[in-house]
Amino acid sequence: MTPIRVVLVDDQALFRAGIRMVVASQPDLEVVGEASDGAQAIEVVRATRPDVVMMDIRMPVMDGLAATEALLADSDPPRVVMLTTFDLDEAAARAIQRGASGFLLKDADPEFLLAAIRTVHAGSSVIAAAATRDLFASLGGPTRPVPPAFDALTEREREIFGLAARGLSNAEIAAREFLSEATVKTHVSRILAKLSLRDRVQLVVFAFEHGLA
Repeated sequence: MTPIRVVLVDDQALFRAGIRMVVASQPDLEVVGEASDGAQAIEVVRATRPDVVMMDIRMPVMDGLAATEALLADSDPPRVVMLTTFDLDEAAARAIQRGASGFLLKDADPEFLLAAIRTVHAGSSVIAAAATRDLFASLGGPTRPVPPAFDALTEREREIFGLAARGLSNAEIAAREFLSEATVKTHVSRILAKLSLRDRVQLVVFAFEHGLA
């Protein structure tokens, strides 16, 4: 099995070393590069073509927000997970709005960090869906008009959209709606396709941006 390729970006060398040790201990994960600021991160990522980038938000030279925006504009960009010290971080919210796959607190348990890398690489991007909801709920702010694409959702899809927007997992939605997890997964996939959203984190963002949460 080809290991998941990871790049670590943080201005603290000791913190990077700690994450590298955790990641390198796993047979299915491989650290292929490191960077200490956003500008260096862009160079390293474009040279190594990783699957997942763990990106600190606050760094010198170029912050993680600007670096993430630049990388996600590339063709076939990596998945980017923001690293933050603050639970309700407005910069993390902006990064997610611009395409990051979620965020992790820097003091997260090693097991959670490893699970996040695998989940993001698998394309699910379920990490911190509930935390993302809390983040956007704390920020508030104006909402945009609901786009016509939302009208294309069936009544059942709207129900599941609302539950997913609250941060519920497929298993939780299945139990609540008396459906199988496979059925919920199919509904969520259709919702994402109809709304042109990449993952569940983006669904949460969409709900808050349009006053549907």
